[in-house]
Amino acid sequence: MKQVVYAVIAALTLAACGPAGAAVTRREVLLATTTSFQDSGLLDVLAADFQNRTPYRLRATAVGTGAALAIGARGDADVLFVHAPQEELSYMRDGNGDRRAVVMHNDFVLLGPPSDPAHVRGKNVFDALRAIADSRIPFISRGDKSGTDIFEKNLWKQTAIVPAGSWYVEAATGMGQTLTVASEKRAYTLSDRGTFLARRGQIELAIIVERDPPLINVYHVITVSARKFPKVNAAGADAFADYLVSPETQRLIASFGVDKYGEELFFPDAGKNDADVR
Repeated sequence: MKQVVYAVIAALTLAACGPAGAAVTRREVLLATTTSFQDSGLLDVLAADFQNRTPYRLRATAVGTGAALAIGARGDADVLFVHAPQEELSYMRDGNGDRRAVVMHNDFVLLGPPSDPAHVRGKNVFDALRAIADSRIPFISRGDKSGTDIFEKNLWKQTAIVPAGSWYVEAATGMGQTLTVASEKRAYTLSDRGTFLARRGQIELAIIVERDPPLINVYHVITVSARKFPKVNAAGADAFADYLVSPETQRLIASFGVDKYGEELFFPDAGKNDADVR
């Protein structure tokens, strides 16, 4: 049985409730996080290790980053693990978070049919997107306001193209299901590397563009503001944030997936600023 209980958002709200003004002493830590963190398998590994190393038990709901930030902005989670820096900064400016720290990065990859019908292999990501738009070969967007969706839309914005038409499909679903749809439709899509590697045996997609600097994907931990939301489990949230940036966890992140995939899926970055992540 997995160590993480994936709860519905309503369950997060109920679990967070307690007597008004009472100190929060529960051992359950409510995490709102991204589906890519779950789909890669890293969430399960870290949740089990966190439970073994601390008195706390992690209870997570995996949604898009936009939805995770919304949960935090209602005080319905204790801690967030997300990857949309501009939206995170807005969240912090609104006073919804106490701590925000870089934890790790991975990268996005542009995937497509192995035959590469738009002939974009070898191009940088911006030229590749322009070629896909010109060719009208299908592109599957997550379309769910997740961190990946926000990242993809920003890439299109930098190409000065507004993707529209029957060739551009918004799936409105998580990363794993988006890969399945792209495979079935012989389409292009953007994915984090970890989820692709975890799912590649089940889909017919290949990496078309990778290792391009604009594709770096940075993850942050944010503790929800206990000053603004008194029912937040601040001690548990701090414990999870401290756990993520600890040297032991950073080594665990670095080694995750190497034995199975022959390469690092995530790169530890504790102590760095966003500008230092490469």
